[in-house]
Amino acid sequence: MNKQKVAKAISAVTNPPIICIPLFLIICAVLSFENGTFNISKFAVLELISLIFTSALPLAIILLWAKRIGTDRDISNRSDRYMPLIIGIVSYLIGFMICLVFNLDHFLTALLLCYATNTGVVLLFTIKWKISVHTTALSGPVAALILLLGPLGAIFGVIYPVLIWSRVLLKKHTLAQAISGGVQGFFLTVLEMYLFIYLLNLQVVPLVSLVDSILYILAIIATPVILGILSYANVFSKTVFIIAEIIALVLFYVFTPLSVFLIFVIVSLTSILISLYAGDDFIWHKVLF
Repeated sequence: MNKQKVAKAISAVTNPPIICIPLFLIICAVLSFENGTFNISKFAVLELISLIFTSALPLAIILLWAKRIGTDRDISNRSDRYMPLIIGIVSYLIGFMICLVFNLDHFLTALLLCYATNTGVVLLFTIKWKISVHTTALSGPVAALILLLGPLGAIFGVIYPVLIWSRVLLKKHTLAQAISGGVQGFFLTVLEMYLFIYLLNLQVVPLVSLVDSILYILAIIATPVILGILSYANVFSKTVFIIAEIIALVLFYVFTPLSVFLIFVIVSLTSILISLYAGDDFIWHKVLF
């Protein structure tokens, strides 16, 4: 199959308002289990809030704005992104306020505030640099799933290196922009969740510890970051990569739980396989082969 078509398909299904739908569906489902029983009424309310304020409303704004200024749905021009990002922030804040005022699930309350804050950070980056909204939008809910489910949430991190390849191949972002979007999204979401839960005195379901959450994030980003560094340093040496990976492998095996180690292995294999599939069109291939 044509690689451009594959990359476009991946980019389409991971469009920020679209990728939110399945990931928030899982988040809302997890939050709706109470004492071993699934609360369908709670699920319906949480899913409706999520669907409207993280997906439907932002998507409608993106499509209307793209049509108005005559650009593509990715809004590729950096300076054209300000208005959709600002309206996205407002949408997330409205969702946050509804959750807070009506005392809905506290985890979702904090997460919507994280979304608004992270989008504000992306807006600041966008003034000078077109950081990837796609990888940021993926990393936010994946980080939330890590907090809720640990390794079961972290497994969704396998999408990260695939999405990096897609955005770079389509020339929507540089490698640094694609990698950085995910890195900042992962770390900011986890740190902000703990901060907002503390500051707002929210009672939430038991979360994966902050330390373990960060370890899962490091396991997800380690190999993409190593490949990114070697790419920008023009170190096209499989030997150097293997040495770096062995060091990382040993560190994860010795100092982290087995589940973190396995996530590192899975994401690393995914990064290598997507580079093999990409061929010479993707700079990681030059490092690896």
